[in-house]
Amino acid sequence: MKLSQTFKKWVAATTFVASALALGAPAMADANLPGKGVTVQPGQDNVDGENFQTIIVMKALKELGYDVKDVQNAKYPALHISIADGGVTFMADHWNPLHQAFFEKAGGDEKLSRTGAYIEGCAQGYLIDKKTAEKYNITNVGQLQDPEIAKLFDANDDGKADLAGCVPGWGCERVIEHHMGAYKLKDTVTHNQGEYSAIIAETITRYKEGKPVLYYTWTPYWVSGVLVPGKDVVWLEVPHSAHPNGIDTKLPNGKNYGFEVNTQMVVANKEFVKNNPAAAKLFEVIKVSVNDVSAQNLKMKDKGEGGWEAAERHADAWIAANRDKFDGWLNAAREAAK
Repeated sequence: MKLSQTFKKWVAATTFVASALALGAPAMADANLPGKGVTVQPGQDNVDGENFQTIIVMKALKELGYDVKDVQNAKYPALHISIADGGVTFMADHWNPLHQAFFEKAGGDEKLSRTGAYIEGCAQGYLIDKKTAEKYNITNVGQLQDPEIAKLFDANDDGKADLAGCVPGWGCERVIEHHMGAYKLKDTVTHNQGEYSAIIAETITRYKEGKPVLYYTWTPYWVSGVLVPGKDVVWLEVPHSAHPNGIDTKLPNGKNYGFEVNTQMVVANKEFVKNNPAAAKLFEVIKVSVNDVSAQNLKMKDKGEGGWEAAERHADAWIAANRDKFDGWLNAAREAAK
């Protein structure tokens, strides 16, 4: 360390101590705000279903004194690269292992920090309506190779099943497209892509009209609160593990739905985390139940309370109801900054 830097730090420290002794409380106040003077730029894909968890992290950072800017929206691949480059500080919606390819392409562990287990137990997979599943004894995606089975889910009279699928650029797109080839479904199934909210709305309308439906979804998300697995719809297994990352997707109970159960994690710029131990500890210890996120998503759907402002209200209510837990994260972060 240069002499001038040492001198400046000594002056700052002695001035701070003198002020604290004179006023009594500022020393404690600054200890409570380890992020004071540091700017944070959150990032997120423009998905209503992920606003809630992003806002909780943002509010925790603000209480630690960080200057948290409005969220910056981009698709997942671009977000990872922007975080690595420092344009975005963090995202709270990194799906591990679904986003592994995005993580590695952006520089992996050398440029990105990925710790903790923010939201565990995030399931994904293919579902069909229970009525059709029971009538035709459909339990596996591989049965859609049969043109007669596939036609049951034909929504546009082209003779092929219509799968309500994934948003272009998301991690699920890679997996679904890989499955289409691995399970020999390209001749009998169309993977319909676009904005998921529009695609799934059409699917729900078809279900309410009593028509067969085939779709991809994930949890936590409100869809499984409207089309309830086991009651309205059923999960389909896959013939065997076939994942673009070469992983085994079979679950401990022997079921195989083609996707690993994911954990949503906070991914942050490596240099930022290195220089901000309070934020680093927060990202490590923060944890929200997948059921709480699903409940918020369903409230958003049932009450028409979509959008950022509604998610802020929901986050404020959740924090108020879980204040002890929230304060525990903040205390751990403050302790790490000492």
